[in-house]
Amino acid sequence: MRTFVRLVVVLAVIGAALFYWLTTPERIYPSMIPAHEADLANGELLFWAGGCGSCHAVAKASGEEKLKLGGGQELKTPFGTFRVPNISPDNAHGIGGWSNADFVTAMVKGVSPDGRHYYPAFPYTSYQRMPMSDLLDLKAYLDTLPPVDNTVGPHDLSFPYNVRRGLGLWKLLYLDGKTFVPDPSASDAVNRGAYLVNGPGHCAECHTPRDFIGGLRTDRWLAGGPAPEGEGHIPNLTPVAEGLGGWSEADIAYSLETGFKPDYDTLGGSMTSVQENMAHLPAEDRAAIAAYLKSIPAIP
Repeated sequence: MRTFVRLVVVLAVIGAALFYWLTTPERIYPSMIPAHEADLANGELLFWAGGCGSCHAVAKASGEEKLKLGGGQELKTPFGTFRVPNISPDNAHGIGGWSNADFVTAMVKGVSPDGRHYYPAFPYTSYQRMPMSDLLDLKAYLDTLPPVDNTVGPHDLSFPYNVRRGLGLWKLLYLDGKTFVPDPSASDAVNRGAYLVNGPGHCAECHTPRDFIGGLRTDRWLAGGPAPEGEGHIPNLTPVAEGLGGWSEADIAYSLETGFKPDYDTLGGSMTSVQENMAHLPAEDRAAIAAYLKSIPAIP
């Protein structure tokens, strides 16, 4: 009996050590950040492509209010309630005290400056596709925005989702650390659209269904599914009849610019804010997004 108990204890210790090792948060260190002269115009473009104001400003913000990223919105999901953080350049409550390495670590590793895993309600599985230069440009632009003195409360999640350390195992499945690589067989426009959709635009985070632990289903990429917050349905963006099959590239680009669909109806729900963000992009970027969406596999 004693031998059995000792074996159980040893196995438990080994299991705990293995869990701790596998779930250790990864960081980007300052020595890994290259010298970079920030391009604020590109940073602003990425800000709108990423829709930062749609989540991190107050709900239904418009105009200059979308530039005040004090957080506080609540995302109610099947896993619990996530509260969107303050990412304004406020030193006390936002990211004003973050280094470039802190910011890049958050964006591509999903890890906070104090070493905690971020929940994937923050779409770092998409942001990891962004190259270092774009991340640094975005950080430089965010630093120019108004600081907001707003404290955001903690998430409200049930067990086992409130055990942050376990996210290290989740990341082994869904965070591959790969930046976007252009398809040599595709046009420059399609590649640009692919980057904007799958990187900063993180369109798949809503338009792709998730499995039971919240990972995106790659076999249903951009094919629509239940809304992440649990109510309603997110449309199919692939070129099928119930998706964008009947839309031309011009239709898609025009809809992103104006909010009008080919049938003269308007985009609604959360797409209203997304479209307002996309309207800030240059016309060639909206056309590139359209070209990419018409090139992907059709998934009913």
